Amino acid sequence: MDAQSIHFNDWQRILFGNAPAIFLVEVLIRAICTYAVLLIVIRLLGKRMSGQLTITEMAVMLTLGAIISVPMQMPERGILHGVVMLFFVLAFQRGLTWFIFKSQKVEALTQGHIILLVKDGVLQLRELGKVNMSREQLFAILRSEGIYQLGEVKRVYQEANGSFSIYVNQPARPGYSIVPQMDHQLQHDIQQPVGDDLFACRNCGNVAKKSTQEACSQCGHLDWENAVQQK
Repeated sequence: MDAQSIHFNDWQRILFGNAPAIFLVEVLIRAICTYAVLLIVIRLLGKRMSGQLTITEMAVMLTLGAIISVPMQMPERGILHGVVMLFFVLAFQRGLTWFIFKSQKVEALTQGHIILLVKDGVLQLRELGKVNMSREQLFAILRSEGIYQLGEVKRVYQEANGSFSIYVNQPARPGYSIVPQMDHQLQHDIQQPVGDDLFACRNCGNVAKKSTQEACSQCGHLDWENAVQQK
């Protein structure tokens, strides 16, 4: 389409495009047929497609969306091509799942690895960097689980599918407070300082006696605050 064909008062083109208005009826028929086939394919892909998706499953879902969009909207394209492509994707995913089941190397390559984000109340900063996650994002996840200081945490794993597994210390150790700094009332209500000689690193959460350790042994930073425990 050249520039001379663009007119802002051409509502026929803006609303219906270059296809005649009757094509809307055909679009409805195409959409119903494609939707029915898509439901069948997703059902054959398995229940995982409606749960927490892995990397390969997310790629399949995006591919399915790209496949069905053209046959539903383009009058010069038939829906049979899209249906065939949907079943090609189904066969590919089934084959890839079989290879993943048979080979741990293929599984690690396609699904990713479990990543340790917190160990014994200390942030694993290098691992956080690998997954592009900030401290505040992780703290928000922990607060949603009712955790308000890092001493309560034994392990936090990010699973291969992107979900988080959290294991807590029983009993909780003193640690770095993750209650938002602006909420002094909540800090006062649920936490109290452990003592004047036990401090938590503001960078990684490591707890140590500052009198015997000027720099954090975990990250090398010098920024400390009083370690806290639950009241």
